Amino acid sequence: MHTTLVETDTAARAARRPSLIREAGFAYFPVALVARLPFAMMVVGILTLVVSARGSLALGGATSAMTGLGTALVGPLLGAAADHFGQRRVLLVAGVANSALLAMMAWLAFAPVPDAALLGAAFLIGASMPQVAPLSRSRLVGIIGRAYPAERRTPVVNGAMAYESAADEIVFVFGPVIVGLLATTLNPAAPVIGAAVLGLVFVSAFALHPTARTASASGDAARPAQAPARELFRARVLAPVAGALGMGLFFGAMLTSLTAFMAERGVPEQAGLVYGAMGIGSAALALGVALFPARFTLGARWLTFAVILVAGAVALPFVTTVGAIAVCLLIIGVGIGPTLVTQYSLAAAFSPDGRSATVMTMLGSAVVVGQSAASALTGVVADSAGAGSALVAPLLAASVVLAAGVWNALASRR
Repeated sequence: MHTTLVETDTAARAARRPSLIREAGFAYFPVALVARLPFAMMVVGILTLVVSARGSLALGGATSAMTGLGTALVGPLLGAAADHFGQRRVLLVAGVANSALLAMMAWLAFAPVPDAALLGAAFLIGASMPQVAPLSRSRLVGIIGRAYPAERRTPVVNGAMAYESAADEIVFVFGPVIVGLLATTLNPAAPVIGAAVLGLVFVSAFALHPTARTASASGDAARPAQAPARELFRARVLAPVAGALGMGLFFGAMLTSLTAFMAERGVPEQAGLVYGAMGIGSAALALGVALFPARFTLGARWLTFAVILVAGAVALPFVTTVGAIAVCLLIIGVGIGPTLVTQYSLAAAFSPDGRSATVMTMLGSAVVVGQSAASALTGVVADSAGAGSALVAPLLAASVVLAAGVWNALASRR
């Protein structure tokens, strides 16, 4: 009888073996995936809308830059608020406000208002942008910390970050494709209105999902003590943030220079479709990161794939055909996915206690800030010097990613 009880207990423990999908809930992952799609559509959609409505790539880039500025100033504060008050309330308020502002932007672009009104609205859109991706990472890290024994957490966190980065790749690469399809088949305002509707529905669903309770409010007795804010400024935290900024710079520079390249061929609205070529290798390699051996360290992965990113960007200023630039984007995609996974995995590993949502939001905001700033600067270069000169910008951005990887390697040695 004793043997039977032991076998029963062993079977029960095996049955209770944690599964991240089961712990989070089967509906969580599709809801979290679609909820971040408006985030990826906003900057590109606003750029397309303003260029189409006002006829100025420079103004479109400046408007995108204001979106990034709003995110830079307020995004990390939203992450800190989520750490303190809980994700649910912060996401609901931000999601509703952001959808309303996007709808207003769709009207302002064609209204007889000064350009300053567009810039102000873009800033507010960036400031209210729901930080779905970083908060999703924070939720999953919290679930893993509670559901898994200490010796199993590291590989599970790495796998979760691989999935999250692949999900980001899917939306950041195919978000512009959706923008291109909507702008081409309907009208230039359709992507912005679509992002507003998706945000209202799916960001609200993400906020109301039971996993929102994984980010405890300040009154929760189970809430861990927060590390001092100065811990956020350690090199092991700031290096991944700098890397994410470089990735954002690359996204913005690549999309804007590609838009200029396609505009010179008379089809600027198809830029998002060609941009999608980058997502094929990127998403596949991001998911494959979980299969890399442990001896292939995070620091080595960052440097390896950043070199591939730089190598693919070197050829961009010399291409003259759409097919050639698509091949370059396929090569570049191989470097993007694993690099993003590595940056978020390092951020998860070195987040100060109780500051997970803040750190993840810092990385997410850095991507948007970089994307917006590069869109503005590259738009000015494209307007004044043409697409050939603008295609140098992605190479400069890729160099920032590599330099941040070197900084991370030096910090890890210290």
